[in-house]
Amino acid sequence: MSLRDDLSATFLPLPGSPAVEWRTEPGLTEYPGAVTFMEERAAAIRAGHAAELIWLVEHPPLYTAGTSARSTDLLAPARFPVFETGRGGEYTYHGPGQRVAYVMLDLKRRREDVRAFVAALETWIIRTLAAFNVRGERREDRVGVWVARPDRPPLPDGTPAEDKIAAIGIRLRRWVSFHGIAINVEPDLSHFGGIVPCGIADRGVTSLVDLGLPVTIHDLDSALRAAFEQVFGPVATEREASRQPAA
Repeated sequence: MSLRDDLSATFLPLPGSPAVEWRTEPGLTEYPGAVTFMEERAAAIRAGHAAELIWLVEHPPLYTAGTSARSTDLLAPARFPVFETGRGGEYTYHGPGQRVAYVMLDLKRRREDVRAFVAALETWIIRTLAAFNVRGERREDRVGVWVARPDRPPLPDGTPAEDKIAAIGIRLRRWVSFHGIAINVEPDLSHFGGIVPCGIADRGVTSLVDLGLPVTIHDLDSALRAAFEQVFGPVATEREASRQPAA
């Protein structure tokens, strides 16, 4: 089996496909309503009634449990609301200062290849971080994007210290994706202490601000959009997308 590093760095749509709608939600978005919206939008995309969508949100503090979550990894169940969700992965935290990008794409217009899709999402994050001179890295034995921490002692097994800066958790229904990615800009990192993030106990969590970079959510959004177009193709605002004919 090929490594994710060896897969194509792009996940472009078929020629003639309409641009992906790009939407930024103001304020904090409640999680249950977000899931309902994604499920409805994914169904509309599959039916040909709506454009693909990247939906940028922030959530109030909460934990979500993916399909592989272990109950022992929820260390503080009363700390924040906990939601079981159908995405892949284990426990993760969402909260203010973290940019969540929900990814509703039609893989039948692109490639029916889940591993290549995950690799493309990682590439999108890595290129976004590169805009701030941060070297994000993937790991073949786990999903997400990591940052080496040479300023800290190595782990007990001798491997270099590293922190997770971005998580990925997706779900596919009839080859339309939903859920997506989360990048830490300036969340309260202590909130990750209520879980074992993504089931990995021996590595930490970081953010752009924790790395010493005065980056805002708005800064990240601009970099996200530029990197997305490199990997997945053109995007349009909601108004622009509404004027495009359905594929």
